[in-house]
Amino acid sequence: MTGLGPVAWPPAPIRTERLVLRESEPRDRAAFIELFASPEVRTYLGGPRPRDELESAVPELPGRRPGLFVIDLDGAMIGTVTLDRRDAERPGHIRPDAGEAELGYMFLPEAWGRGYATEACAAALRWFAAALPGEPVVLCTQTANDRSMRLAAKLGFTEARRFEEWGAEQWFGVWLPTTPSSSRRRRPGHARSDGEPHQGQGDGRGAGA
Repeated sequence: MTGLGPVAWPPAPIRTERLVLRESEPRDRAAFIELFASPEVRTYLGGPRPRDELESAVPELPGRRPGLFVIDLDGAMIGTVTLDRRDAERPGHIRPDAGEAELGYMFLPEAWGRGYATEACAAALRWFAAALPGEPVVLCTQTANDRSMRLAAKLGFTEARRFEEWGAEQWFGVWLPTTPSSSRRRRPGHARSDGEPHQGQGDGRGAGA
């Protein structure tokens, strides 16, 4: 049992056309530090963390927890995709008991603009739909985060509501898994810590569509 529910973790590595979604490894530590120290990555995620603080805080095996996929391109980590349960005290819910699965992602700036986020997030959503059939996934991002808004649309998230949080307007969207009969009509994307420092304030999840 994991925070996601009755899901065996970790799954076997998930391979897409260009990427591998896998568990974290010690060799990923430098990339984790870069993600959290990057002003570009952290623009909508509460700002960068000091690098010296991260060097002390990030363990030798970072990000090893259920729901966190390292995104691997040609043997090197370029980002992460996460599926976590949304905190009940946060605004934005579609279930009376809260705890929806929430998609988050971060990619190193050098990986931006090449479709990797779309490819990786689509693969993670397909894995989730197979692991927990019929369960929706939510995504929350600042409306000012153009990249994240475009990615949400590409993946098939639809707007549920907007609200103010942390001094910014937030967009809250929902993704519903397709049934076999409808999968041909909507197929997201293109693809055939704990140790992890806290991902900030959640004010616009994701960087690097």
